[in-house]
Amino acid sequence: MEGQGGAAGILGSLFPLIIIFVIFYFLIIRPQQQQAKKHKEMVESLKKGDKIITTGGIVAEVIKPEEDFIKVKLNDEVVVKIHKDYVAKKLES
Repeated sequence: MEGQGGAAGILGSLFPLIIIFVIFYFLIIRPQQQQAKKHKEMVESLKKGDKIITTGGIVAEVIKPEEDFIKVKLNDEVVVKIHKDYVAKKLES
């Protein structure tokens, strides 16, 4: 009888931790994963002529998407390469 009570005691003490983890997953982890997936899809769909905003707040026009980087035009004379991770969002025009 003592073995059954001990197992129930351990399960009873772990149950609140399991509940907290489930709540934590649905309120924090899962939404962050979904947001990261949407951002990755947006970055992968960039094409020539799209306007973007970088994480530094610079508005630029995509010239050529590459594997890890994107060539963007800041004005008529300045063309730079930025890493795809630094694209904050795509401007809808």
